[in-house]
Amino acid sequence: SLAAESSGPLQHRLLHLLPHVCRSGTEAAAPALDRTNLDTTCAACTDFYQFANGGWLKKTKIPAAYPSYGGFEELFDRNNDVLHDILDKAAADAKSGKSKEGSNAWKVGAYYGACMDTVTIDKIGAAPLKPLLDSINAIATSAALPAALIQLEHSDGLTPFGNGAEQDPRDATMMIVSLGQGGLTLPERDYYFRTDSVTKNIREKFTAHVSAMMVLAGDAPDAAAAAGKAVLEFETQLAKASRAPVALRDPVANYHKMTLADLQKLAPHIEWAKFYQVQGAPSVPAIDVGQPEFITALDGMIASAPLASWKAYLRWHEVHANAAALSYAFVHENFNFEQLLTGAKEVLPRWKRCSGSVDNAIGELLGQEFVAKTFPPEAKARAVKIVANLIDALKARLDSLDWMSAQTKPQALAKLAAFTRKIGYPDTWRDYSTLNITAGQHFANRHAAQRFETARNWNKIGKPVDRAEWGMTPPTVNAYYNPQLNEIVFPAGILQPPFYNATADDAINYGAMGAVIGHEMTHGFDDQGRQYDKDGNLKDWWAKADAAKYVAEADKVVMQFNSYKIVDTTTHVNGKLTLGENIADFGGLTVAYAAFKKAIGDGPHEKIDGFTPEQRFFLGWAQAWRSLTRDEYARMLVNADPHAPSKWRVNGPLSNMPEFKAAFGCADSSVMVRPAASRPRIW
Repeated sequence: SLAAESSGPLQHRLLHLLPHVCRSGTEAAAPALDRTNLDTTCAACTDFYQFANGGWLKKTKIPAAYPSYGGFEELFDRNNDVLHDILDKAAADAKSGKSKEGSNAWKVGAYYGACMDTVTIDKIGAAPLKPLLDSINAIATSAALPAALIQLEHSDGLTPFGNGAEQDPRDATMMIVSLGQGGLTLPERDYYFRTDSVTKNIREKFTAHVSAMMVLAGDAPDAAAAAGKAVLEFETQLAKASRAPVALRDPVANYHKMTLADLQKLAPHIEWAKFYQVQGAPSVPAIDVGQPEFITALDGMIASAPLASWKAYLRWHEVHANAAALSYAFVHENFNFEQLLTGAKEVLPRWKRCSGSVDNAIGELLGQEFVAKTFPPEAKARAVKIVANLIDALKARLDSLDWMSAQTKPQALAKLAAFTRKIGYPDTWRDYSTLNITAGQHFANRHAAQRFETARNWNKIGKPVDRAEWGMTPPTVNAYYNPQLNEIVFPAGILQPPFYNATADDAINYGAMGAVIGHEMTHGFDDQGRQYDKDGNLKDWWAKADAAKYVAEADKVVMQFNSYKIVDTTTHVNGKLTLGENIADFGGLTVAYAAFKKAIGDGPHEKIDGFTPEQRFFLGWAQAWRSLTRDEYARMLVNADPHAPSKWRVNGPLSNMPEFKAAFGCADSSVMVRPAASRPRIW
């Protein structure tokens, strides 16, 4: 998802990941289907994405500060307009004393106001970094490095591995410690190895970028240049020990539960009992070491890598992690490098970056105001009804599956029945009473919020799972399925047009929001989600023959998406990396269509805007996915993003659906109709 205060919206999870905000359904809005967005010169059965969106693609330009632009970004901007009003008022009230110091409203306003105070931020420059960098410079010997890493993780999260609280994949009732690979700056491991000219240029520019940032932080040019080379070499070693994105998708292969004593043997250079004590874990009942070979390799680097390289790496990550909260010089240099990956032409406006920072830091305080303005009870009630209809539709599909045996089917139905449904916003809001915000101190506030969240996370260890907690804030334009909680979650931020329009007909709503809901539901049965049972435990509940049939059908999806190209003739979608999302799109559309047909009944239905209800269903899906993407960003996403490009999220699943073929009267030979033998049969 979008990092707080990044210089542009870097997306993704259900769909696209992007934090955003929107208008209510009662506000004057564009029609549910605008015919000027179509391209009727292109046959629907030849390229439905172009047919549904060609007019929009032709007349739309990507805003300079964005790497891509489409339905998600449109909603992001509308939602952000709402947040802008909320935050401006909150900041004014905090400054004037209208809101009581220390109150929730004051914290929102004071945080945003300090972030917007660029005069003060630019005046102090790199000064906030000095004590942090001095603590790294003070590491005198290699023998002192392990103890220093323990403290640096506690203060600033600087260790080159991922760690924190995790719901035990094989005991979904308890929270344990999670430990795994991490520490890379570039999007994924292969950026450190690929030999094509684009990637080689990125590595060269990365070295120069590290050097430039370290000069801004106070290093002499020669020392900064040496740091740039050292950081690339150090991270390349980490990358060599890291698993590729596709390998990380296997939950069984990435689960290795062990005791503290086991971990100590695996990586003896860190005193792990002390490590977790300092982080604030109340106990360490068990550790899930996702990628043991990475932890072993890192332990070896503690012993073998020069201390100077370690210090260069740690200092770089201190600067990199905090650059967005520093002066314009840091923000601008960050953006210069980010352009290589995103193609964006301008830094995102300050107020949008600060809005994202508030949402990231205290999103459930901000979210309360957002919900009050954008998500009235009647909108939630209709969304709840649509979700219930989708659940019923998926149940009916599961009941009727002829390839799933009587041994597996009852467990699949039990899992569906156990889904927790979270819609709009939490029932109980997070308590931020112990978070201290200081007026006029943006860097300090950002650190305080990070440490508050880190402490809250570590405090979960050894305790029962909190099933009421949300993993996204209410303004977020996204949704998710969590297999360990067996829950589907739809923040208020996405329950807005073009995904959900309280004034639109059922066809549009089921095609857009209904299919999004169905997408999240069928994640519970995608190639990853199907490996978890109804209680959220990583457990094989499938009959062997059923699992084999499922894998065979899923392989058809892999082959289908492997054939799709983006940007040029040699860049392909990765069918294995995107498999879970592609299955969820296909399943979500199939289930949503069944629910839609049940909702409208069998009687005659008039055309609207020249289209039947069935055609409008598919147009609703396609228009939600319209998007323009810069080439640089598209290349990055195809390497690291588990979602296929928007065009193929439309044409891919629809070309497998007999319902689409019937709705538009496509011939068997049409491009949008895949041969029957190549079509997966899952739902």
